[in-house]
Amino acid sequence: MSIFAIGDIHGGLKALVQVLNKLEVTEEDTLIFMGDYVDGWSESAQVVSFLLELSKKINCIFIKGNHDVWCEEWLKDETVNPTWYMHGGKETIDSYDGFTAAEKSKHLTFFQNLSLYHLDDANRLFLHAGFTSMHGVAKEMIPDNFYFDRTLWEMALAMDVTIDKNNPIYPKRLQHYSEIYIGHTPTTNFGIPTPMNRANVWNVDTGAAFKGKVSAMNIDTKTYYQSDDLPGLYPDERGRN
Repeated sequence: MSIFAIGDIHGGLKALVQVLNKLEVTEEDTLIFMGDYVDGWSESAQVVSFLLELSKKINCIFIKGNHDVWCEEWLKDETVNPTWYMHGGKETIDSYDGFTAAEKSKHLTFFQNLSLYHLDDANRLFLHAGFTSMHGVAKEMIPDNFYFDRTLWEMALAMDVTIDKNNPIYPKRLQHYSEIYIGHTPTTNFGIPTPMNRANVWNVDTGAAFKGKVSAMNIDTKTYYQSDDLPGLYPDERGRN
């Protein structure tokens, strides 16, 4: 049995299919999706439909991302968040052209049922963005932080890695979990096209919304698999560039 953490997809169905084909997933495996299924490329609605079908055959855990929250709001009552519209929302709305009310209702249920985080039996934490409570995710006072926070990753990036974990100044947020897996902040922002690791935090968002790839990582072996660059798969589109 293998467990894979899959980074942000942002409407890139072609890239998602490429990655899954490389994984050669079996019915014994688990796929943990780190959120942001929509907004960017032209197949956001199609990504959700694909994931719904996939989850009938493979054990899938779906985490909620900030873009998923905005899409959920629109599917619920046609609320169009201005920030969302400018950052991929328009393309997502367009992708739903031709979808029936019943199909949209199924997608709304999908978004409403997304997990804010997942903690497995090995004390590995999976969430889209981060958390701020020194006492861990169960004590987080602002749930929005699970899909908006960037301070967890910024802290990990800026850490002195020589600090012993038992040192009083070692960040308490990192002491609660054996490993933490996130998306949300593209590794391509730092000029790195592959998943990044700092301290016990792994970032598997490799910039699929922009000029990067969709990535999947085997969390036990740390082997990763990637799609082609998204602009090459959607040459007539801009994504969020």
